[in-house]
Formats: sequence, structure tokens, C-alpha cells
Amino acid sequence: MPVSKKIIRTLIRFYAVIAVAAFMGCVLVGPDYAPPGTTVSGSWHAQLGSGLRHGETDPVKLAQWWTALNDPELTVLINRAAAGNLDLKQAKARLREARARRFIAGADQFPTLDATGTATRSRSSENAGSGTTHTLYSAGFDAGWEIDVFGGVRRSVEAAEADLAASQEDLHGVMVSLMAEVALNYIEVRTYQGRLATAQANLRNQEETYQLTQWRFKAGLSDELDVHQARSALESTRARIPTLRTSLEEAKNRLTVLMGVQPGELHGELEAIRPVPVVPLEVAVRVPADVLRQRPDVRKAERELAAQTARVGVATADLYPKLTLNGSIGFDALSTGDLLTADSRSYSYGPRISWRIFDAGAVRRNIEVQSAKQEQALVTYESTVLSALEETENALVAYAEEQHRRDSLLEAVRAAQQVLDLAQSKYQAGLIDFIALLDAQRSLLSYQDELGISDGAVTSNLVRLYKALGGGWDIQMRAKETN
Repeated sequence: MPVSKKIIRTLIRFYAVIAVAAFMGCVLVGPDYAPPGTTVSGSWHAQLGSGLRHGETDPVKLAQWWTALNDPELTVLINRAAAGNLDLKQAKARLREARARRFIAGADQFPTLDATGTATRSRSSENAGSGTTHTLYSAGFDAGWEIDVFGGVRRSVEAAEADLAASQEDLHGVMVSLMAEVALNYIEVRTYQGRLATAQANLRNQEETYQLTQWRFKAGLSDELDVHQARSALESTRARIPTLRTSLEEAKNRLTVLMGVQPGELHGELEAIRPVPVVPLEVAVRVPADVLRQRPDVRKAERELAAQTARVGVATADLYPKLTLNGSIGFDALSTGDLLTADSRSYSYGPRISWRIFDAGAVRRNIEVQSAKQEQALVTYESTVLSALEETENALVAYAEEQHRRDSLLEAVRAAQQVLDLAQSKYQAGLIDFIALLDAQRSLLSYQDELGISDGAVTSNLVRLYKALGGGWDIQMRAKETN
């Protein structure tokens, strides 16, 4: 039989093995992933109080919730943070890494081809051989393909794809946190500015009161005790100011770091005193299940569970044989002129089956390890769901209740101002002692300061509510990031 027919028959057998292996490649060992069936309540436990209502939230508005505060300066700062924040840049780098790893995992599904070329000069021993010197030239190609018979490679691809999705959700989570942190620190800046202005205004009033007590003492209308009490109250208010200035500088510095720039670069822009952004009249809140689907941390935990489930399959595939198709073609000659001739040609091909017979139980222990990690990932997912629900419930209560507190403080400030006005008139007329006037001043300062804090807390609680609802990123972004 001619040599060519033998080669043809061998090739037929060879490709038959490939066909059978490809058919057997439909086998996938290990557990198939199914999303956890977490059951959540159909409504929130907390009653939706002031400024809250049940309803669907516009995804675009939720993704850009800060525009509802109607503060152009805040919008500018958030856009700058999105472009310069270092944590966000790091999350984007992790996403690029995950994409590359997904490509690497997919590359294992395809054959490999290596090209080789050598030139070796050798001389044999005169005592053991002829003592001749010759040069051997070699060139060729080596190909190999591990057929994914039991799905180990495909499970690796599943894990890599889930890891990629988890990295995308990690980026979304960083965005949600960043947008909220920028807004919270901006609100702190405005809150401290307002509190500082209140303290300075009270300081000026108390300086006038101090001068009045000095005049009355010199005129013999009061004793020296009123002067010292007025001085004590004046210096107490003055002592508040350095602490407020320090806190204001810290909030500004933190804001600049969130922008990805050095402290001090934003101080000029934030020098002008502006009020705390006013919250919208009403905020729509969706049902718990919708909130969980929107939150990146829950989505990330679910994808990490999927990735770990696939890794159980990767470990399980090591229990089964591996089929590799190998082939090579080469040329060997003693001169470069003969290297590519037919007489210099050599080749080999054929399947290779390997099966680990004994490993002291290492493969099965690795399956147990990956299965235990899968259980941990499931617990992490369930814990993330509970934390998300807790955070949202707390944010709903805090936002509604702080508005009630602010309304009461506003009335307290109005009443305290009336008390002070009457006390000042009566003191100047000599109808009350200085202690009553001093108490009125202290009460007004305390209520004004608490009202300033509450104004900031109401808006801050709204920011935390938007964060708890998963605001700050758009689900539609996911398709753009995947491409």
C-alpha cells in the first residue's frame, strides 16, 4: 500500500477522534449556577413619612440624583470627581484586568501553535568517536489542543465572565459611594459655613451686650457681676469659632481629595458662603426587590457567587481524563540549503490521554475547598442583601424624622428670638436682671446652631437615602461598558 494512503487513513482516524471529542465536549461537570431565591418583603417596614412616597423612580433621575438638589456648584464638583477620583480610576483598572483575564480564560478553548528554529554546532570526541564537527539546522511547528471533554475550560470561562461582571458592579459601587461622599462633604462645607456665620453674628451681638453692661456698670445701674457674666458668655461664643473653622477646613480638604487634587486647590471656589442645598418636595421610593436589583453591592455579591459556583466545576473536572491532540512538522538538515527539501521533513501527530490515577486525595480536597468557598459566597450574598435592606430602612426613617426635628427647631428659634428681643428691652429698662438676658442669648445661639446642623442633616439624609436606593449609576451603562 502506498505511503500516501496510510497517511490518509491515519488522518481519517485522527479527525474522527477530534469529532468524538468535540461531541463529548458537551459534558459539563460540577453544579450549574442558579441565582439564589432570596425572598424579601413586598413593602418597607418603615412608614414613608414627610417627603416620601411609593412609586417608580426614573432611572436617569436616580442615576443623577444630585440634580434634584438644584445646586450648580455641587454638579460641577461631582463631574470633576468622576473624572479625577483615584478610587474610581483604580476600579476602572480592576475592570480592565478582569476583561483581560476573561480573554485569557477563553483562549484556552483554542489550539496553540509554536514555531521553533535552532542551529546547533557539535563535535564528537576523538577517543569515543570520529572527532568530526558538524552543524545541525532545525525548523518546525508544534501544535497542541486540549479538548474540553468534561467542561473544565468552559467552567473557567464562566468564572471569568462572572468575575468580569463583578468588577463592573464594583466600579458601579465605587461610583455610588463617590457621588454620595462628594455631596455629603459639600453639605458639610455649607453647614459649617452657616454655623460659623451664626456664631459670628451672635458674637457681634454679645459684644454689644458686653459694652452695654460696661456702660450700665459705670453709670451705677448694675453691678460688676453683669460685666463678668457678659464677658464669660462672649468668650464662650468666641471659643466656638476656631473649632468650626477647623471642621470647615477639614471638609474642604476632604472634598479636594475626592476630586483627586491636592488640599487647598478648591478653597477659592468654596470661599463664598452659600446655603445648604434644599431637598425636593417629594422622593419616590420603590419596593425592596427593585432596590436590591439596583444596588451594585448586591449585584456584585451575586456575580461573585456565580463565579465561585463555576470554580467548583473547574475543580471537579480534574477528576476526569484529559484529552490532548498534538502534532508537529519539522525540517532537519546539516546545511541551510537542504533544510526545506522533502528529504529533511519530519512530522508526528496523534492524541494523548492523561488521567491522574493517584494524588493522595488532593483533587477531591480541592473540590471541598471550592465548595466551601461557594457556601461562603452564598452567605456573603445573603448578608449583603440584609445590610442593603437595613441601610435603606434606616435612611427612610432618618430622612423623615429629621424633617420633623428641623420643623420643631425652626419654631424654637423663632420663639427664642422673641424671648431675646423682650429680654433685651426689659433689661435696658431695668425690669429684669442680666441672668435672664444671658439665658435668652444662650438659648437662641444653641437653637440656631442646632437648626444649622439639622438643615445639613436633612439634606445629608436624603443623599444617604439615594445611596441606599443604589442611585449614582445607570443600569444602561452596563451594556456600554461590556462593549
